[in-house]
Amino acid sequence: ACFRLLCSLLLPALFLSGILCICLVVLLWGVRLWIQRKKQLSSAGRDGKRPLLVAFFHPYCNAGGGGERVLWCAIRTLQKKYRNVTCVVYTGDRDATGEEIVEGAFRRFHIKLIHPVKFVFLEKRFLVEASLYPHFTLLGQSLGSVFLGWEALLKCVPDIYIDSMGYAFTIPLFKYLGGCRVGCYVHYPTISTDMLSVVRNQDTRFNNAAFITSSPLFSKFKLVYYYFFAFMYGLVGSCSDVVMVNSSWTLNHILSLWRAGACISVVYPPCDVQTFLDIPLEVEKSTSEYSIVSVSQFRPEKDHPLQIRAFAKLLKERVGPQPSLKLILIGGCRNQQDEERVNNLKRLCEELGVSDDVIFRINIPFEELKRHLAEATIGLHTMWNEHFGIGVVECMAAGTVILAHNSGGPKLDIVVPHEGRVTGFLAEDEDSYADTMAYIFSLSPEKRLEIRENARRSVHRFSDQHFEDTFLLSVEPLFK
Repeated sequence: ACFRLLCSLLLPALFLSGILCICLVVLLWGVRLWIQRKKQLSSAGRDGKRPLLVAFFHPYCNAGGGGERVLWCAIRTLQKKYRNVTCVVYTGDRDATGEEIVEGAFRRFHIKLIHPVKFVFLEKRFLVEASLYPHFTLLGQSLGSVFLGWEALLKCVPDIYIDSMGYAFTIPLFKYLGGCRVGCYVHYPTISTDMLSVVRNQDTRFNNAAFITSSPLFSKFKLVYYYFFAFMYGLVGSCSDVVMVNSSWTLNHILSLWRAGACISVVYPPCDVQTFLDIPLEVEKSTSEYSIVSVSQFRPEKDHPLQIRAFAKLLKERVGPQPSLKLILIGGCRNQQDEERVNNLKRLCEELGVSDDVIFRINIPFEELKRHLAEATIGLHTMWNEHFGIGVVECMAAGTVILAHNSGGPKLDIVVPHEGRVTGFLAEDEDSYADTMAYIFSLSPEKRLEIRENARRSVHRFSDQHFEDTFLLSVEPLFK
């Protein structure tokens, strides 16, 4: 009797599920046909031919970070190579005009585009703001990016879609509903095996709160959530026709998460190497003051507090009459959260008694950045598992002695021996950073010059030209 009852309930449920699935497929197919029709009705160029639209999904294209440098170099590269291409940028920067954004790219990065860019301004960028999702942030931002991607797709249907900011959940949307050839440039995997291990080991970090690490139950729940998200992330990422990653570290993580091995290539980000190589390199003159410079956006993962604490420890442990030291923190503030973070860092300086020795330089012009790097002795970088580290390369090219975190891109790709010679130093915590800075200052100016020269010789593989060559080679399948 129970079996018959189960069958009588199960069969209608299966039938209803089948009908709903068929309706969903028909609906999605109808939406795809409607979008394709919308695409065909779009205006043709002056010669009667419709240009090939290549769209970049970059909601924060005016932020001024390393990811934005990749975006503008990629657009300039395509404009050089393909005459029939119109580049489109989906952005949420509605507080600036297209002309102001392009001018900002030139001012910050010295990148001059050959042809105009079409900007599609999105109104729902707030859906990908982390502050909107105090809990389940990864999932919330990813689902938010789908809605933002839908707005982008409705406003402009491209032929080729490239996610250049890490919103992988938009990829199937443009591929299956937009009918686009799709690619992505991955700066940093949304979730990584390192993040899984942090939760599994119950480590407290900026993205793993203390109340979770102190509870085995919460930790297990978060681990299940992370594994589910990693599975979903792997599915959407695997929809890409072309995948570019910015470093060996990112490559290893994407290979373990996405089933897209055949179409993945490492494309190092374009660093403005030549501009910094123009800074003359010579033995330091005797000076009464040395500077330590940090170049990175004021985001939590950059770990500026570690820099300030290590610097304070360095000052505390110095003995005898020595040249004075300044720590100069250079970076971009994207929003009010970043500005509040800077205020918290200033308060930390006051607590540690180093306010007079730490200088904050926010959203400064390129020439001022160059001047600070030219005058600095040490270039400082503290992000754990930095995916690549454009700031690290710039510091090395400018002739500073680099001290970066012993993980991620700096460890695997950048601060590595060149022709068997030392190019810089790596550290992991407050003590090792302070000790290594003290060691660098203890070296003779001639020895420091030797390390700086080695570093300079090693950075040519991160030049604009190298990026252009590898980028064009990687995206070629999208244009066939």
